[in-house]
Amino acid sequence: MADALAAMGPRLRIARERRRATLSAVGRATGIAPSTLSRIENGRRRPTLEVLLRLAKAYDVSLDELAGTAPAGPAGPAGPRPPTPQRAGDDKAVWPLTRYVGGLHAHKHVLPAIDAPPARPRQVSHDGYEWLCVLYGRLWLALGDQDLVLTAGETAEFDTRTAHGVANAGPGGPVEYLIMFGPQGERLRPRTPLPDRGPR
Repeated sequence: MADALAAMGPRLRIARERRRATLSAVGRATGIAPSTLSRIENGRRRPTLEVLLRLAKAYDVSLDELAGTAPAGPAGPAGPRPPTPQRAGDDKAVWPLTRYVGGLHAHKHVLPAIDAPPARPRQVSHDGYEWLCVLYGRLWLALGDQDLVLTAGETAEFDTRTAHGVANAGPGGPVEYLIMFGPQGERLRPRTPLPDRGPR
């Protein structure tokens, strides 16, 4: 129970960010003070059942999902069905790849194709650390004052307290990318050194 409650904050933050909602907007929609929401997301306050019910409704998720106990989809002829993508702003689809039971968690995002050059991505900041890997297409990462265009196979890692946002970098097709997110201070720890390929 203690572990489930400790993991609730990061899951609530992810659920809010999928909808691209600010703490103030969620506070207006639910009647919960933004300062209370912030303390819950940062693990400094345990949510009550009433608060969880309001947030589950606002984020369109089940209590099982928030608790990390949602069962896998029913099995089909080829085994368990993959998770259903969840829709975020700008028609972005998000596939959860973990149950977000504390620590690191991962999800896959797909941004739809666009017909015109995009505006600079809207930026957000929050506690944590993020690793991003582009699988397909061209992703515009606005990181603080920097503007980077990442292509398939390229990665980025950054402290999410730095303002950041992403968008499809331009016409040419959709963008698929993976994200791993960890609490503040959590970092990936490589165990295998890259081979020395000699001078380049």
